[in-house]
Amino acid sequence: MKQQIPNCFTLINLFLGATAIIYILQPGLAYHADGDGLVTIPEKMMVASWLIFAAALVDFLDGFVARWMNQCSEMGKQLDSLADVVSFGVAPGLMVLQFLRFSYASTEGGLDISMAFLLPALLIPCAGAFRLARFNLDQSKSTGFKGIPIPAAGILIASFPLVNWYATDAWVLDLLLSKWLWYSLIVLLSLGMVSTVPMLALKFSGLSFKKILPFLIILAIALPVAFLFGWLAISAGFIAYVILSLLFKPTES
Repeated sequence: MKQQIPNCFTLINLFLGATAIIYILQPGLAYHADGDGLVTIPEKMMVASWLIFAAALVDFLDGFVARWMNQCSEMGKQLDSLADVVSFGVAPGLMVLQFLRFSYASTEGGLDISMAFLLPALLIPCAGAFRLARFNLDQSKSTGFKGIPIPAAGILIASFPLVNWYATDAWVLDLLLSKWLWYSLIVLLSLGMVSTVPMLALKFSGLSFKKILPFLIILAIALPVAFLFGWLAISAGFIAYVILSLLFKPTES
């Protein structure tokens, strides 16, 4: 029974991700504009963002609990990947699909757009699933990740409904209505996840200054952006994470 405790955390992760999908696909989700003509999104999409953030926290805790209780298992590893595909792949992918809908709906005749223009958003869960499968089969030991971790990609996407909801600058709202932004994000995140480019591990394996320096830099970048632009700090932190991973080049064995 003790070995199932970490798996319970993983199932909570899955439950939160599945619930986020329900909120993303609520029937009331549709394009509308406020009195100033600025596009907004329903509050239910924001609930989905918080659920994905909560899933990320639980995803961290299940690994921590498994190591603390010395209950790491092959079943737990596979279950964790299945939960991550839902919470950080399918749910964020559907978020991107909805943002594409909003983007097209803001143009003349956009409400009748073919589903073919929206389906590229599903490349995100496909790329995430590929990355997790490769990770599960990888027998090498490394101090970093290979490719962008799917939780990082999921958290980045989950931040955009909050950016949209709280933004006061018209340029931010206009940017989030650009279909080219979303298509570019789909391509970059999908390629980033399936790539084998060494990335910094989102965990500490020691407290040496050299190991925590990249994270201190990310924090130094994200905090001023948070003060000036709110939730765009997550995007700034993500970009800094990718750049620092390329600069610090985590070693692989």
